[in-house]
Amino acid sequence: MGKQDVGITVSKKEDFSEWYTQVVLKAKLADYAPVKGLIVLRPDGYSIWESLRSTFDKKFARNGIRNGFLPILIPESLLGKEQKHFAGFNPEVFWVTHSGTNEIGDRLALRPTSETLAYTLYSKWIQSWRDLPLKINFWNTALRAEIKATKPFLRTSEFLWQEGHTVHSTKEEAEKEVLKILEIYKNTVEEELAIPVITGKKSEKEKFVGAEYTTTMESIMPDGKALQMGTSHFLAQNFSKPFEVKFADKDNVEHFAWQTSWGVSWRLIGAMIMAHGDDKGLVLPPKVAPMQVVVVPIYKNAEDGEKVISKVDEILDSLEQKSIRVHVDNREGLSPGFKFNDWELKGVPLRIEIGPKDIENQSMVVAKRYNLEKIKLNLNEIEKIPDILDEIQIEMLEKAKSESKDNTKNITDYEEFKEKIEDGGFFNSPWCGKLECEDKIKEETGAEIRVIPFNSEDNTKKCVYCKEPSVSIPIFARGY
Repeated sequence: MGKQDVGITVSKKEDFSEWYTQVVLKAKLADYAPVKGLIVLRPDGYSIWESLRSTFDKKFARNGIRNGFLPILIPESLLGKEQKHFAGFNPEVFWVTHSGTNEIGDRLALRPTSETLAYTLYSKWIQSWRDLPLKINFWNTALRAEIKATKPFLRTSEFLWQEGHTVHSTKEEAEKEVLKILEIYKNTVEEELAIPVITGKKSEKEKFVGAEYTTTMESIMPDGKALQMGTSHFLAQNFSKPFEVKFADKDNVEHFAWQTSWGVSWRLIGAMIMAHGDDKGLVLPPKVAPMQVVVVPIYKNAEDGEKVISKVDEILDSLEQKSIRVHVDNREGLSPGFKFNDWELKGVPLRIEIGPKDIENQSMVVAKRYNLEKIKLNLNEIEKIPDILDEIQIEMLEKAKSESKDNTKNITDYEEFKEKIEDGGFFNSPWCGKLECEDKIKEETGAEIRVIPFNSEDNTKKCVYCKEPSVSIPIFARGY
């Protein structure tokens, strides 16, 4: 094997950025594309995305949301209809200016987000109250010019995501939808990816351009940086008016509709890698693992091999009947030790090792990836494997919650704030609500308001920056 094929060569604690990149590449989740800023998703990486997509689709469907498809090109004239929104994306837009050698006239944007395109169409599709609510989700790619500071899954010029766009007859119904989607996001990320998140609102400065307000879920990564995991926006009538998304009520009186938009991206995969990986490589939560169990047969001669493979086939059948995603590593010319390290690098949740002596003893060795614990089970205890996978899923979330708690600090003194921000983490710090203080804190420390948690209103304290009475206790952090 060449040097590039060995395991992770840096420590997660000592060089987090290099560790992360090595895990992505060596665990074969993704690779760099020939164009700067783009990545190629490999089968294991895409399988994780498909798993998340399947879960979201089921939850969206229960909420009356259906999937659609939008083209990637948007005329510049449409983007200009909502100037404030478009101005926020303009520096990141890729433009198509030619068809072959001919100039096309009205430039075409490669979709940075789809509000303007979707709402042009919604204005045609919606006529009366009977057409509402309209709830459509789009599984798309989006393109934004992230040329300078790219990182696989976290910041790339093209990324996979879903974006939902809903239209409602009342403000109350739209606002309920915003919170309902945020709750779907939170539950899915915690239950499937075993990553704890904090939900709340973005500050006025940090909200989505064109939204009345933005709700968000944020998580703290092991290196002390915050990661935005998903957002759900209340657009009010800020788009329905310029795009004339209107409906006639039961009395045939015309009204502008109320709208929401929301999305998550493959950034969730990056968060999963960072939250759970270790110096051996990837650690996958069982629910999204492409392979949940790998079986490694161990034998030295053909006679032993026949017995071992026969027993492995029984194990394989038993696990497949339980809908466990299982793989048998029968590669020749590789030692058991190499195989163990290879599957640990790829993060498979459970490894079953079985050789001739194990068969004689009617036992098997089961190795857990997330904590490297090995246990012996009787061969007739194969029934326990689904329960063990469930326990791993729960324990990974509990471990991540504990690490997140350790990485969260309550800080009211600005000097302490400036000193400790160098080590990263979530800072619960009182704030007066003024943009000037928010700007100064970011300018002087690099930390920004990541989320104002729900029910965090507090006027009993003093702003960490200006010492005037607080209005809330948001979470400050440096972020990705």
